[in-house]
Amino acid sequence: MRHAVDRFLTYLKVERNASDLTIKSYREDLTALTDYLTEARSGRCPQPAEVTVMELRGYVSALHEAGYAQTTIARRLASLRSFFRFGQREGWVTNNPAKPLRNPRKPRRLPHFLSTEEIGRLLVAPSNSDPMGLRDRAILETMYSAGLRISETVGLDQSDLDFEAGILRVRGKGRKERLAPIGSYAIQALRRWLAVRRVSPREPQGPQSPVFVNKFGRRLTTRSVARMLEKYLRITGLDSRTTPHSLRHSFATHLLDRGADIRSVQELLGHKSLVTTQIYTHVSTAGLREAYQKAHPRAQAASTPIDQDSPPTSG
Repeated sequence: MRHAVDRFLTYLKVERNASDLTIKSYREDLTALTDYLTEARSGRCPQPAEVTVMELRGYVSALHEAGYAQTTIARRLASLRSFFRFGQREGWVTNNPAKPLRNPRKPRRLPHFLSTEEIGRLLVAPSNSDPMGLRDRAILETMYSAGLRISETVGLDQSDLDFEAGILRVRGKGRKERLAPIGSYAIQALRRWLAVRRVSPREPQGPQSPVFVNKFGRRLTTRSVARMLEKYLRITGLDSRTTPHSLRHSFATHLLDRGADIRSVQELLGHKSLVTTQIYTHVSTAGLREAYQKAHPRAQAASTPIDQDSPPTSG
């Protein structure tokens, strides 16, 4: 089983070009299953072909009893299905024992986002008088302007920037590329940062050099960006629940509030399915409510009481 897991992870890296974070998640999920099955079989690690649907049901029950979140259980089931599907392709198993298992119902959580006023306070928090402040402002402006994920932001290279066209080339999940428009404020912030940026000789030079680097000139990590945001949340007194992904949520919500088409927002976010984008319609209700109040003849309270028993008269 462990050897099969290693071969599957190699397949993900070499053939599917999966990110390090994706491979890490699969490794953790499949190692947890292997450990469970080994313990259930009194210390004997099974072959993939020996794993049964009933054993996997027992594993899922154990996850529920241990208090794992529904989203975590759903992710682990997805990992198992992918692993055994690969096993079918390689001839290790004749069927996929994870296929009959149903995902737990996920609670629908509304994404946390900042108002336009709060976004404004956050974006001007970094100083314009030192290189790290210029960098931080460029990061925040870019993430909000283009609706980028944190991994997409730190993965930007010099060649991905087209200021004349106002476009970024972004590598999203699964290394899929998309073009993302970027606004003038973000372009200005990026120009100021690039004017003072110093890249380490250890990093690629020229067009492939990283856009965002740390004080040593090395490509910035996602954790560094998260820590940077935490710093400015403390300075501005904004909600501590705010994460780098909250800027992406804010981007989508503000676009929909101002009349953007949901399919356009889907394209801008790089969502494969419209269902993923539709969650923003639940939080973007201010514009709808305003339009309703203005347009519906019975939405506003009458200036004088209406007799409920008598129909309105005309003339």
